[in-house]
Amino acid sequence: MLRWLIGGGREPQGLAEKAALQTIGEDQSQNPYTELLVLRAHDDIVRFLVQLDDYRFASAGDDGLIVVWNAQTGEKLLELRGHTQKITAVIAFPSLDSCEGSSQLILTASADRTVRVWDCDTGRQIQRVPCLQSTVKCFTVLQKLDVWLSGGNDLGVWNRKLDLLCKSNYLSDTGISALVEIPGDCVVAAVGKELIIFRLQAPTEGLLEWDITEVKRLLDHQDNILSLLNISDKSFVTGSHVGELIIWDALDWTVQACECSFWSPSSQLDAQQEIKLFQKQNDISINHFTCDEENVFAAVGRGLYVYNLQLKRVIACQKTAHDSNVLHIDKLPNRQLISCSEDGSVRIWEVREKQQLAAEPVPTGFFNMWGFGRVNKQASQPVKKQQENGTTSSLELVGDLIGHSSSVEMFLYFEDHGLVTCSADHLIILWKNGERESGLRSLKLFQKLEENGDLYSASR
Repeated sequence: MLRWLIGGGREPQGLAEKAALQTIGEDQSQNPYTELLVLRAHDDIVRFLVQLDDYRFASAGDDGLIVVWNAQTGEKLLELRGHTQKITAVIAFPSLDSCEGSSQLILTASADRTVRVWDCDTGRQIQRVPCLQSTVKCFTVLQKLDVWLSGGNDLGVWNRKLDLLCKSNYLSDTGISALVEIPGDCVVAAVGKELIIFRLQAPTEGLLEWDITEVKRLLDHQDNILSLLNISDKSFVTGSHVGELIIWDALDWTVQACECSFWSPSSQLDAQQEIKLFQKQNDISINHFTCDEENVFAAVGRGLYVYNLQLKRVIACQKTAHDSNVLHIDKLPNRQLISCSEDGSVRIWEVREKQQLAAEPVPTGFFNMWGFGRVNKQASQPVKKQQENGTTSSLELVGDLIGHSSSVEMFLYFEDHGLVTCSADHLIILWKNGERESGLRSLKLFQKLEENGDLYSASR
């Protein structure tokens, strides 16, 4: 049983509606997070968490407030006030200004169309950019060029003093939803269903000012791009609203691999027609990515998928990992995956290898894995041969963290201090390793007894 340490508990909504197959009960032997701290500071949806260092993080959300916390103790360190509307983007980066020393900075954007820079050690607002033409939806920092980029209805390039160095032409009302850096002083911007490659040029003898140039548009997606992630210096991945996962070459911007799923209600009637009619479009939306050297882990609707980069196919899936859309996932070092959902749950999964039967044809692609349509027997033969002596993997539920009463927006993993989650219920929960915390308390008690001399008195 999870133990509430402070703040009291609330009965999570909809517990009786949770799928029985996805619940492992109170005896969660592989779940280390058996204690939690409830942190209260916000009075609206908390959407963002950003790690500042090994023991601090910041939270932000729709109340316009940014709060700095101690991840070890749950202590509220600072409240950063200034924005008048909801926070739309936040990022951390180290200060290089000599007068600021080695302090950590936070860059925040808001629907009030301002961008502000904060000192995380003092809480002081260092700079403010007012009256932007559009709301900034995303940031990225280019450390090599010592600039940061803002994505809204245009792409802006800024220095640390918040001077606008240059910006792109107006893009669209949709605006830039995500940005990642790629080699060659280039960035990729997701704008609706398009990917736009921009190249930055710093001032040189022949170029007196900064310049940003659009060099290519990639039009391979059929619907809005919801996820964009760097895999390595050589590739990046995108995911769309209709379940298109595309691996791109980061050097020549060509498609390396594609895993697609198109649901069409006009398909011919068959045994799966009832499932097709029930299926919602957002059940195949790719909401978030994480990756390691071997795999891309995708949050697809309510499910989780493991896409192997070498085999170029899905090797494991959990189609109904949660009761509602999965919003955020992250890979842990010990072959575990954490996911959080609109249903208010946070779950821990273990990636396990299992032997694939030679006689069992394994369908590839999200389309077949969702069970739409019939598997063509002849078409499945090459796949069957590939799998005869190979292995595939499974995602096994090993932990279910029930504490929030509404949608869990995202989380941060601290190796030493636990897991931090934020939610639409206005709360932040710091999940602690119960065994580790118990050991630390015993050690502190031992040290206190030793300091007071009670330890030696008891031994006589």
